[in-house]
Amino acid sequence: MAHRIAVVVSGEVSLFEVAVAIEAFAIQRDSVGRDAYDVHLCTSRPGAARAQGVPLELTITEGLEAVDTADTVIVPGADDHLQPADDATLAALRRAYARGARMVSFCTGAFALAAAGILDGREATTHWKRAARLAAEYPRVRVNPDVLYVDDGQVLTSAGTAAGIDLSLHLIRSDLGAGVARDVARSMVVPPHREGGQAQFVPAPVPQIAAHDGVQRAMDYVSHHLEQDFTLGRMAAVAVMSPRNFSRRFRELTGTTPAQWLLTQRLLRVRELLEDTDRSVEEIARITGFGSAVTLRQRFAQAMRTSPSAYRKSFRAAVGLAAS
Repeated sequence: MAHRIAVVVSGEVSLFEVAVAIEAFAIQRDSVGRDAYDVHLCTSRPGAARAQGVPLELTITEGLEAVDTADTVIVPGADDHLQPADDATLAALRRAYARGARMVSFCTGAFALAAAGILDGREATTHWKRAARLAAEYPRVRVNPDVLYVDDGQVLTSAGTAAGIDLSLHLIRSDLGAGVARDVARSMVVPPHREGGQAQFVPAPVPQIAAHDGVQRAMDYVSHHLEQDFTLGRMAAVAVMSPRNFSRRFRELTGTTPAQWLLTQRLLRVRELLEDTDRSVEEIARITGFGSAVTLRQRFAQAMRTSPSAYRKSFRAAVGLAAS
């Protein structure tokens, strides 16, 4: 049976964010499997919904009954986020959360989840321009303004606009495996995983990394030689830079540290090998530069909150389901 997704529109429609959900989960049918997702666009007041920024209306025919049968509920951002949703929508969100549905927000959609009480006591994110307001209006929410998205188990939130794509790919990877997520990303012509967080966009975009940049050269080399031992000094040497200058430049361009980036690359490769091969954990640890299975298991558990063997079992089942 297909995984049912309800995209809940409240207030003026953010066309981009609604389109992200439809593009990732409904249009990419050949990539995710034709019966993987069943997407429904719904609202508390079916009919014409106004779009943000342009004189355009979108006709939405389904009501909130779609939320009551959804496995995942996605709330895109709304221009009137300070009054994020009407009582009927908030009640539907609470019902879905109470019965265990996966709750997702894009951008300022986090205000609706917060208003429903779903983010109380949880870490969450939203657009960096609105993060301080979210924290002030809903002090029980642990707002993290520096990340592209937060996966807090049943509840997932993404940062501004394009971060909805990052979170959508994360959800597809969680549901159907890395291979499917890569296919969807390739079809959408976006990277399957972006490094860094919103810090790289505050207060202004940072320059793109040129192909000849030493940091890019080091990243390319390291990503193709993960089995090797890399210290900050060695990465800086590949970039032909001093460690201090390399570290500063790296954070400026990526929004993260060289060490954290390296760990992320290694864990991504571990996940791919667990999903796509039958290699032992010991062999995967050697291939990905963790050195020992013990170290790999520790790092993996810290990042993924599960063991490599449990992850492999879960994602092999998900991939098998997607292929059937």
